[in-house]
Formats: sequence, C-alpha cells, structure tokens
Amino acid sequence: MPNLHTVRKGLDLPILGAPDALVDGHLRASVYAVRPSDFRGLVPKLAVKEGDRVLAGDVLFTDKADPRIRITSPVSGEVARVERGDKRKILAVVVLADSQQEYRKFTSGTPANREDAINWLLESGAWSLVESRPYGRIANPDAEPKAVFINGMATEPLAVAPAVALAGREEDFAMGLQVVGLLSKRTVLSIAASETAPALTKASGVELHQFKGPHPAGTTSVHINQVSPLNKGEVVWTLNYQDVIILGHLARTGNFKLERVLALSGTGIAKPRAITAVAGASLEAFLNAELKSGNYRVISGSVLTGTKVSKAGYLTYYASQLTAIPEGEGTDFFGWVLPSFAKWSVSRTLFSWLTPSKKFDLNTKQHGEDRAFVVTGLYEKVFPFDILPMPLLKAMWAKDLEKMEQLGAYEVVPEDFALCEVVCPSKQELQKLAEEALDLLYTEMN
Repeated sequence: MPNLHTVRKGLDLPILGAPDALVDGHLRASVYAVRPSDFRGLVPKLAVKEGDRVLAGDVLFTDKADPRIRITSPVSGEVARVERGDKRKILAVVVLADSQQEYRKFTSGTPANREDAINWLLESGAWSLVESRPYGRIANPDAEPKAVFINGMATEPLAVAPAVALAGREEDFAMGLQVVGLLSKRTVLSIAASETAPALTKASGVELHQFKGPHPAGTTSVHINQVSPLNKGEVVWTLNYQDVIILGHLARTGNFKLERVLALSGTGIAKPRAITAVAGASLEAFLNAELKSGNYRVISGSVLTGTKVSKAGYLTYYASQLTAIPEGEGTDFFGWVLPSFAKWSVSRTLFSWLTPSKKFDLNTKQHGEDRAFVVTGLYEKVFPFDILPMPLLKAMWAKDLEKMEQLGAYEVVPEDFALCEVVCPSKQELQKLAEEALDLLYTEMN
C-alpha cells in the first residue's frame, strides 16, 4: 500500500475558467523562441547565429558555467534572430519553424546504467528537465542525489488532471520511469489520493506516495518535506510527470520532442480546454482566435506562479498551462467596506465564506499597494511546511544567509510562497524576494 500524507494547510482558489477534461486541438505556430530567463541561474553561451539551420534537438545555447548543459531547439527550421537587451544580454533565440518537422536522432532505448543515462540526457538536451533541490535550478550532473522525486499531481488552479495528460501516453511514461530509475537508488512518485490513472497508481520501480488536501499539496516541495526533508549538503532531483513522458518518448523514438498537454484556461479564453503544445510556441495567431474581446492578462503558467506574456509573446519552456484572466482596471467604490456576495476574500471580511463552493471571476487587482511588512499569522495558514514563513522571509529580506539556513531555506523554492502572496496584507512580491535570496545563497555557497 502506498503511504498516505494529508496536507491540512493550504488554499484552493475558487476561480472560474477550468478546462474541459479532454484534449482537443494543438497550439500551432510558425515561430518558436527559447528564452534563457526560463532557466533559473543559467548564463547562456550561444551555439548558433542568425540564418543557421537547426533540427529539433540541435543546441541553441549552453550554460557558461557548465557547457555540458545544453538547451536545444524545440523545432527544426531557421534561426530568425537572436533578441538582445541591455549590455547585449540574450533575451531569446527565435526559430522560424519548418512546415515538416525534422529531428536530430539520438540513441533510442533505455540506457544501460546511470553514467550512460546522464550522458544521454546531456547530449540530447533533455537534462534541462531535471531540476535540483535546493535552489530549484537545472541539476548538476556530478551530484549524487539521495532521491529523485517525480510529481504526478496537479493542484495548481485550472490545471489539467494528470489522467487527461497521460491518456494515450502510458507507454512513454513507463519508459520514462525506467530512465529516471537509473539516476538514483531511490525514486519517489507522488500522486493524488483520489488518482485513478493506472499509469500512476500501478507504476513500477518507484516508491509510491499519496497526498490529499488543498493546494499546495501537489507541489514537489511539500512532497520532499513530507517524505524526505532536505538537510544542508543533501541533494534531491525532481521532475514533473509530463517531463517523464518526454524522456520516455525520447527513449522510444530517439526524438527529443518538447510537447506537453497544456491547460488552456481562464475566463478570458473562449473555449477552455486541454490542448497539446510545443515549448516556446508563438502565441499571437493562436490567441487571436482563442481570446475573448476585452482586456485580459495572458499568463504562461498558472495564475499563482506563471509568467506574464504579451499577446505576441511565446510559451515558456516549462509551461503546462496558458491562462487568461481579466486585468484589474479602475477602483471599487469603498472597496472592502461595502458588503458583497460578488467578491471573494480569504478572510470573513466579505460574504464569500457563506458560499464555499462558488467560483469567482478573479482578476489581477491587488486591492492595495505596498505597505509595511508586518506579522499577521496569515502566511502560516496556507504554508504547510515545518518552517516558519515570516521569520524566513524576514531573513531573506535582510539577506541574512546564516539565518536563512537555520530557518529552512534549503527546503523551499520561490513558487512555494505563491499562496503567501495571495493572502499577504502587505502586498509584497514574496516570490521575487525568495528568488533573489536563494540566488544569493547559491552564489555564496558555491
């Protein structure tokens, strides 16, 4: 029997716009872009120039700190341009895609041992899917992780259920598990207690753990905290279940195909549903057909942790959601002072607590501006770690590395503070604060 873990602290956002439980369509694009900013801590070194021809799987850039880490093209075509910012910083490598895709062929089949598996993943560029904890960066191939955690859950708002994304891809997932099993002596697969997909519930070669409770019960940090907490000097590698499918497809066909099932969701979308999409796809033509008229914010990712993109932007590298919600415009007369059933609040300030099952058309309003960073006790209600969030955030704000270590900084990544941002009465950008602090900690410790 799998181990069952109950997460009691957290919050499920009551937001409208959930996708239909059926994969319907593909995000087709003629232009794709890969952005170095999608890879935390990576400093790119270009391997192509404008006008070069590339196959899907060819190297676009490498990490200056470790050239073995390759970021490859998701499609075949011509390098249209290299977008640069201040001080010639590389912002994106843009590829004009062929109408008929060609792939760089890599060795198919499951590698023989751990060393072969790592070299195979590095060569193909699939190593970019393996993340390391602490710090939440692309894993160091030379490290010896005490475990590999595979996240088979999706509790983010408006996400696609794993059973939907896995349908028809069970063989690739099973082969991917064989590959991941070579990376460490311990492989942990985390699934929802209510999960019914046999590919997950009957997965072989893994240590199965079930989780139930509100978001963030489905986040990898919670799984690590519950199953095998990180101590200083320890390393854990992590993958998402859709990344395991990609590895399995690579093992089965020899093609590194960066295609995921994507939740097209939010009240700004005319027909919320699940679709397939390749990482880096241009969104302009697709959104012109799918977006409702009005002023909507497009988010590559979830409403909690995603990246704001323009309607002429690109899907981010790791995204499994594309969300559109109303931009918060104007001000509300007397704001929270007037009683209302039409607004949602995490507290009992408004009457939404009387209708706990009601969904709301949430927008991007903060309902306030930056104010004093004060102790309220609200963070603790949605932060299910054996960690004190406010003291840790204060240490991060003060850049006190020793105190950060003592308070559990190695166990968290910026996304773990997303719900704290939602309930924060001080309107602080806690994820940005955590990212900057963890980057500093990484620099000082390495």
